[in-house]
Amino acid sequence: MSKEVIYSANAPEPIGPYSQAIKVGSMLFASGQIAIQKSTGKMITDNITDETNQVMANLGEVLVAAGMDFSHVVKCTIFLKDMNQFPKVNEVYGKNFNSNPPARETVEVSRLPKDVNVEISCIAVK
Repeated sequence: MSKEVIYSANAPEPIGPYSQAIKVGSMLFASGQIAIQKSTGKMITDNITDETNQVMANLGEVLVAAGMDFSHVVKCTIFLKDMNQFPKVNEVYGKNFNSNPPARETVEVSRLPKDVNVEISCIAVK
């Protein structure tokens, strides 16, 4: 098994001992992304729509670094601080999957890194 670390200079730096993503063969395992703007280091948490847009943008940058895009995603996990925010998160999330959306689960959690409201991870295959 060959394990390749995927790094995007356009996505936030990991905030712990993990990689943005790991590629094994044709499979990509992307770590959860939160709403940190790479260019400013600012956390976007003022409203869930903007926060989710930033999360998806960060995830997209990791996919690009692996030579992929959202069409390659087969599975996502969404972690939410408040399930009442699900409709707004789902609306933003859905705009990234025009057809054949991936499998997914969404779970409410008591706390996320840096006290964000949403974190999304994915698995992609090319």
